[in-house]
Amino acid sequence: MIRRTFLSRAIGVAAASLFARVAWAQHAGHAGMAGMAGMDSMDDMPGMSGMAGHGQHGKSAPAALAAAGAPLAALRTLANEGREPGTFRATLVAQPVARPMLHGARPTTFWQFGAGTQGPVVGPLIDVREGDTVEIKFVNKLPQPSTIHWHGLPVPPDQDGNPSDPVAPGASRVYRFTLPKGSAGTYWYHPHPHMMTAEQVFRGLAGPFVVRAADDPLAGWPERNLFVSDLKLARDGTIAPNDMMDWMNGREGQFVLVNGARRPRIDVAGDERWRVWNACSARYLRVAFDDGRTFEHAGTDGGLFDAPRRVTSLLIAPGERAELLVRAGDRASRAVLQAAEYDRRKMSMSHDDGHGSLPPDPALALADVAFAPAAARALPATLRTVPPLGEPVAHKTVEFGEEMDMDAMMKGAAHGRPAGMRFTINGDTYAPHRATLTSRRGDVERWTIRNGTDMDHPFHLHGTQFQVIERESGGSRTSEPFRAWRDTVNVRSGETVTILVTQDMPGERMFHCHILEHEDLGMMGTLKVV
Repeated sequence: MIRRTFLSRAIGVAAASLFARVAWAQHAGHAGMAGMAGMDSMDDMPGMSGMAGHGQHGKSAPAALAAAGAPLAALRTLANEGREPGTFRATLVAQPVARPMLHGARPTTFWQFGAGTQGPVVGPLIDVREGDTVEIKFVNKLPQPSTIHWHGLPVPPDQDGNPSDPVAPGASRVYRFTLPKGSAGTYWYHPHPHMMTAEQVFRGLAGPFVVRAADDPLAGWPERNLFVSDLKLARDGTIAPNDMMDWMNGREGQFVLVNGARRPRIDVAGDERWRVWNACSARYLRVAFDDGRTFEHAGTDGGLFDAPRRVTSLLIAPGERAELLVRAGDRASRAVLQAAEYDRRKMSMSHDDGHGSLPPDPALALADVAFAPAAARALPATLRTVPPLGEPVAHKTVEFGEEMDMDAMMKGAAHGRPAGMRFTINGDTYAPHRATLTSRRGDVERWTIRNGTDMDHPFHLHGTQFQVIERESGGSRTSEPFRAWRDTVNVRSGETVTILVTQDMPGERMFHCHILEHEDLGMMGTLKVV
């Protein structure tokens, strides 16, 4: 059943109406988490008080959040336990940890890497160099099987935390890989067990990973990390489970966090290099300053590209990363770093707006930034040369699909997952070890990624970096304006994106939508590299 038909059948169904009201109340009430210990109850949170009295497009109850504005927290750094030069050796323990969050409520239990209750829930920063051999012992103290996926890193398939290679509760394993020259970039790590990825990430299991080059042209720039995530809490302070709208559109929490805090303060005393991660399950970030000032886009997932591009906004889809150059300017000033309005065409379960989609996500504040005047830093003529991959010798097609069965959905969930929703790649949902596509090691391939659904889907491919060549929408083709290394790219509704890619190691690689709920519901395939 196509989505429009499904939506029409939803009209007048009380349960569907309730889902829509709850989702829109949460959607309209964006906020964050700094100072959440000063909150009296979940009634202080947007979207959590008086929801039943609001229509889908109504405003949420006023928020009485504790003041934001604490200085941006530094990320924890994972200590290197190795003594040999060129080796990074450490341990990551995934475990439940209770943290006091709300007055009058029991502590909130996160799943996090490490046992600490101070500082950000964000996993510790892993900071290494090209050429390093990395050995991470992973200890699973969760009640579920888990893995660690090294998002974007060129690691062997059997070291990449694939869903077919889980670590059982109470068990451990060592991930081992060497980072080649040319792999410098901004990466991250998170679990990847099938049907449990979304939950483990939204409970707190994700962290940043930076690979540095010996010849980094920006090595002298002050560097700042902004790891953006979001959090959805229930009235009693527990981390809320997914509801129907979360599964359908992807989960967006009421609290948008930067390094684990709501709307922190950033003091810029000179030109800076910012690394920005979108570690949200489904939230898109169109990063901009509220006064329209420019900044420079200098790097993508896989590192720097040739020359910075001056922009006033930059879309960072779930799973994507970006390197930005932020200038202090020649006079003191202030601005709000925000996620500007963006329409990813989230599904609605009513026709209030006439076309079956929720309104665009409104702008929300990420951080308050104070700029002190400083002399501008000079840039080299070229930051990095990104060579072309060459002519493709094979062609692959990936098609995103979505199917909704209203009758099945109204019968309720099966085994904790919603019935009646199918998010597909090439017409199928994911099955372990079933090859969706097959490639030869070392071949340059042209992949055509088509999104025939009614909402955006970010495409992610494991184990390599690719180059976006072209985008087509509505019969209009646009060449990509610059060459860069990526492992994640957004594909808009009705859009076709063309990439060039090669895989260097044999084995199984995943490719999927990085809206984690869609991935868990089957929008994932296996690439067999031979």
